[in-house]
Formats: sequence, structure tokens, C-alpha cells
Amino acid sequence: MGLDFTFSDTIAGYVTNYDRDERRFGLRTSDGRLFTVHLTPTTYARFTFNLEEDYRDATGALDRLLALHRQMVYVYGTFYPTEDEEVIFEAQWMVFPGDGPGRVRHEEPDWWIHQIESIAHSYLKWQFGWPNQPIDFTNYRTILHLAGTKKGDFLQETDTISRLVYGFASAYMLTGKDEFLEGAERGTEYLREHMRFFDQDENLIYWYHGIKVEGARETKLLSSQFGDDYDAIPMYEQIYALAGPTQTYRLTGDPRIRFDIDHTIDLFEKYYKDHSEHGGYFSHIDPVTLDPRAESLAHNKARKNWNSVGDHAPAYLINLWLATGEQAHADFLEYTFDTITRRFPDYENSPFVQERFFEDWSHDQSWGWQQNRAVVGHNLKIAWNLMRMHSLKPKQEYVDFARKIAEVMPEAGSDQQRGGWYDVVERVQKPGGRHHRFVWHDRKAWWQQEQAILCYLIMHGVLRDDEYLRHSREAAAYYNAFFLDHDDGAVYFNTLCNGLPYLLGNERFKGSHSMSGYHSTELCLLSATYINLLIAREPLWLHFKPQPGAFGGTLRVAPDILPPGSITITECLIDDAPYTAFDPKALTVTLPKTDHPVRVKVKVSPVSWLG
Repeated sequence: MGLDFTFSDTIAGYVTNYDRDERRFGLRTSDGRLFTVHLTPTTYARFTFNLEEDYRDATGALDRLLALHRQMVYVYGTFYPTEDEEVIFEAQWMVFPGDGPGRVRHEEPDWWIHQIESIAHSYLKWQFGWPNQPIDFTNYRTILHLAGTKKGDFLQETDTISRLVYGFASAYMLTGKDEFLEGAERGTEYLREHMRFFDQDENLIYWYHGIKVEGARETKLLSSQFGDDYDAIPMYEQIYALAGPTQTYRLTGDPRIRFDIDHTIDLFEKYYKDHSEHGGYFSHIDPVTLDPRAESLAHNKARKNWNSVGDHAPAYLINLWLATGEQAHADFLEYTFDTITRRFPDYENSPFVQERFFEDWSHDQSWGWQQNRAVVGHNLKIAWNLMRMHSLKPKQEYVDFARKIAEVMPEAGSDQQRGGWYDVVERVQKPGGRHHRFVWHDRKAWWQQEQAILCYLIMHGVLRDDEYLRHSREAAAYYNAFFLDHDDGAVYFNTLCNGLPYLLGNERFKGSHSMSGYHSTELCLLSATYINLLIAREPLWLHFKPQPGAFGGTLRVAPDILPPGSITITECLIDDAPYTAFDPKALTVTLPKTDHPVRVKVKVSPVSWLG
């Protein structure tokens, strides 16, 4: 089909050559296709810049930047058909992720630390009016408009509060700023007081879906209010209720939080776990009988899925093990990843994993919106977490599965023309087709970019494969070029396929059922960890504030599950004074006996390049 109309789009790639006189350059995409880009008198350019940084113009440096072979660049321009049936692409504007080949700003040592500080401050301001008003979670609202204003709803969802608490706790871990710890502790306390139900007869803890506030009246909602899960207790809601408190527990060692975590896990084991020969965890239980096989569950009866089986690990379980080092938590993680490795691959039928199952693990490809469709980010999430688990319990099958995902995903789930990663696609191509069809749209969600970035960062950091480093850089470059909201703060929910923000419907919000400062801050914490400690080989400062007697007197400070022996403690301060009672290899600090919380600041450093 000949092109007889103009259209504008983005091309991402690497400079191959530059003709300064003719004002044009060659561009090679991630998958090796070549384009010629023509500059115009009005073409302008910028460098990627972080939240709260000033705009960084690159227009005056175009000749120098384009003369650098392999310089990464995003070009937004217009395709013009010509009379001889050729097409000319003229650049309107350009974004350079860094100032030279192999140099990207997001690998600067403080990039992600500054970003998480800005995001966390935005949510403190939007939700609570901080610093002019106290941090009071009675003022928390699920829905926040683009600029952080509140929509006026009075439904407070447990999961979104918990995710925001995770963000505050992670921001404290990287910055040591007191307001972030205050946000995490006040949010955790609010969850305990308003969203938690302790069944003393069963000795179990359940978490309400949320509370509806009408004046002074508070109505607790146990079962989910969402269409897919309506009138059931979905496991993912119980899982993510633990995300924020668990991350806060890593900082403070509050025994009340540990009590809540333990008794929620007991709930999982008693009512959600399939104790038959099939194993795994059911996705929903009935709110009255707590039966996963109840007829009332309808399409969710006796079902299992990625969220119920796998989301334990990234949401709370890895962080719980980092805090405790207990064998029971390591065993739970091993059971989780063994189940994923055994049940989720389906490469005879699709490059994407199978995500939904019946009780006996036969494939459920008729459920609700998912049918036989793939969530791209879930595949990447599996690979990322398999590599974390491999450093705790090395297994070749973990590495093999992670490598398989990492190798097939770019072609199946990424946009190799413009950069970035897609959302939901059909698992099987149509006959004669070359691409997996989009289910609803070709937009790109912020959280799916996170999964790609973390997947390829840790894959390169552990396995030292330069192809993984390239994919991590491309994913992070796209995210930092297009998702940062430099006008109103934090990050956009979605971009169009060309990188421009999509600002319609629920996707224009900064707070919603799906977005609450969790994925964007998790990305900052772990990108800083992987880039500094495994790739750039730079030290990283971490902050904790344990209560008196916390953790039995031994604070574990590893930022994530990294290869054994890859990092060490090189410096420790307690209440700003040098402190030497630490084990550098075990990554533990022996806490002093005090009657008040102490501020612990540790410098963790890479030991050597993994070999």
C-alpha cells in the first residue's frame, strides 16, 4: 500500500551517520531497521531531565550530538510522501537520554534518589497539604486529578493506602527524610485502626476492601466493590494490604506490624491455599463461608492466577525476608517460584506465559476480560523476581525461565519503533499476522515500563549480558523521557504509543484504584539499588529507624536480594555518630540498647564485579 497522506510519529534509535551539510542523519532502531531523518530550520531538542530540574535544551548541541555514532535519541516528526512514492521523515523535536553514546542520565548515582524524593513530596502535598498541614490519613482520597487535586469521593481503598505507605517508606530508605517515615508510620497506623479485622476466634487477620466515609459515619466494606471481584475477597487485595506495612516494618521493626503480617499469612495458608495435590493459591474466597469453591463466586470459583500465586513475592514476601532472614519466609518464596516455574510457561502455544488457571492447573482462557490474552508486564515481572530469588536459592530452572522471558519479550511485547512497552495483547497471533494484536489500545502504562526496567537491570547485573543492559537502558530512557510530569509532579499513568501523555478518563489521574505512588517509587528504590551496586559500582546510602528492641537487636540492611557476596557495609552511623558494631558481609547492624528509636544510616558498596 503506497502512502499518500502525512502523519506524525516517533522513532527511537541510535545515530549511524550524520551529514551536516545536508542536515540529515541515519537512525537505527532497536531491532535494526534504518531510517533517514531530515532536520528543519525549526527542529529543536532537549536532554532528558529529572523531576524538579530545569529544562535542559540540546538544540544548540545538535551538530555535536549527531556526530556521535551510536548516540541514543528519540525523534518525533512527520512522514511526508513524495511524488516518486518515497517517504521523507522530518524531525520536529528530539529527546536525548544522555550526552554521548552509552551515557544515559538515569544511570547517574543520585538520579533515582532525587526522583523518589520528588514523587513522595508530591503525594504528601496532594493528599495532606504537607508541609502546611499535618499528615492525617483521614484526609486521604483514592482519586487525585492530574495536578493532585481531590475528586471529592469518600471511598478510601485499603490497597491504595498501603501502596502509598510503601512509597513513603521507600523514600525514607533512600533519603532519610523524616516526613517520609512519618507518612509511612501514620499510614500504617491508619490501616491497622480502620482497615484491619482481627478474628480472635480464628486468630487470623483480614483486611477490608476499604471504608466509605459519609460525614462522621464510617462504613467498612469487606468484599471487593470492583466488577471482576465484586462481592468476593480477592487475594490480591489481601496481598497488597501488606505492601506498605511490610516496607515500614523493614525500617522500624514495629512488632505490631509483624503480628499483622504473620496473621494475614495465616489467613492465606488456611483459606486461600489449595492443600490438595494441585497446590498453589486460589484467587478468591466467599466473604461469608471463606470457601474458594463456593458457587457464589461464579466466574472466580476455584480459580488461580498470577496475582494469587506470584504477587506475594514483590508485594511483601521478599521485603519480609529482607527484614527477618527467616527460613519460613525463604521456603514460602521457594514454593512460590517453583510453582510459577512449573505452571506458567506455555511456549508451545505462545511467547507469553499463561496467567489464569482452573483448580487443577488446566488453562482458563475464557475468564472475563483476559480470555486468551497477555499482560506484557506480568511476564517481565516474573523474570525480574526469578532473578531475585535465584540469588537466595540458586536454581538453573529459575535462570532458564528468566532468560526465556527476557529473550522473547522485546519482539512480542515492546515497541521497537518508538520505544517503551505495551499493555495487554492477544497471546496468539492471527493467521498470517506478524504482530500480537492489541486488546484495547497501543498505549503504554507506567507500571509496565517499571517491570521492563527492573527485569533487564537485574538480568544484566547478575548475568552480565550486555544485551540485557541495552534493553534496560532503552526502557528506562523511554520512561524518563516521556512519563515524568514536569508541570504537576510525579508520573503520568499512560503515554500514547508515540510517547506523548494520554490524559483522558481515569488515565489522567495521579491517584486511582490503579495508581497510588507504589510502582513509581518501587522503580526508584530498586533502580538505584541495581544501577549503583551491580552496574555502575557506586555506593548507596540507606536509612532505617528501628524501635527499641526491634529485630531482636540485629538490623538487616540489604536493599534487595542480590548475589551473595556482591555488596558489603563500608560505613555506619547511628544518630549521626560513627558506629562500628556491624557485620559487613552479613549486611547486619548490631543495634545499641536504648529506650528510644535510633537513626541508622549505612553505606553499602559493591565488592567487586561479579565473575
